Amino acid sequence: MRIVIAGGSGFIGKKLTDLLLSEGHRVVILTRGKREPSEKVQYVKWLEKGSSPEKEIGHADAFINLAGVSINDGRWSETHQKQIYESRMTATDELLRIIASLHEKPSVLVNASALGIYPSSVHAVYTENSPERANDFLGKTVHDWEKKAKQVEEHSVRGVYMRFGVVLGKEGGALPLMALPYRLFAGGKVGSGEQWVSWVHVFDVVRAILFAIKNDRLRGPVNVTSPSPLQMNDFGKAIGSVLHRPHWIPVPSFAMKMVLGQKSALVLEGQQVVPQVLLQEGFEFMFPTLRSALEDLLIHSNR
Repeated sequence: MRIVIAGGSGFIGKKLTDLLLSEGHRVVILTRGKREPSEKVQYVKWLEKGSSPEKEIGHADAFINLAGVSINDGRWSETHQKQIYESRMTATDELLRIIASLHEKPSVLVNASALGIYPSSVHAVYTENSPERANDFLGKTVHDWEKKAKQVEEHSVRGVYMRFGVVLGKEGGALPLMALPYRLFAGGKVGSGEQWVSWVHVFDVVRAILFAIKNDRLRGPVNVTSPSPLQMNDFGKAIGSVLHRPHWIPVPSFAMKMVLGQKSALVLEGQQVVPQVLLQEGFEFMFPTLRSALEDLLIHSNR
């Protein structure tokens, strides 16, 4: 297949590109920056004045949208929140324009999304069918992002909206920062410790994306989380156990709020989310338990 990726240079995008190439697919990456020519990957300029990516893309079997300013970079000032929101809307608008202009349409658009669409809760368990919606900044951003991406269905293109959990990886994602205090013998309970962490190994994320491309039955929202979410205190204990470090120094909520501001909600709040659609469709997680994921990423993995 010939697969177009927006956001291909990011943490998940790089892992996804590696997987696609290893399985013999051709990859086109939409980029704003300069890239050296590659025999394996075609780089196409987009979102710049005068660029016409549709002329270079020609034919594509699938589009994947991972583009957008990271929610993890910097404090959530009004300016940063605006960048997070508008970067997602702008990129998705441009992908919709490109797809509309193609004579031969792709079969599917896999659009990134997030668990932030669900309200924070200690007691609720969310599936793709849960009607509850968060009304905070992340909730609005994710809701509007999915609503815009859904417009692709007007072109008879299947839309899949993948709600990523807390993605764990060796070089990126949440894990390096979460593991650092334990490496320094300073790990412990964060906030109440009762908040849920619906996590997922990055390799299962990219496998799930490819699964969605290949599986015509998948459409609409898809939770991309492991089948075994944990509360933060148990998550921290697991990191300490794998690294052979103590879990003993608590980090109170007020300290996190002082350091991170509004962004502290990413650490102090959470949702218990299960990947009902993936499991029903027969997707098999390579790392279904946190210990297996942590041992792979913190001890002996090159992933």
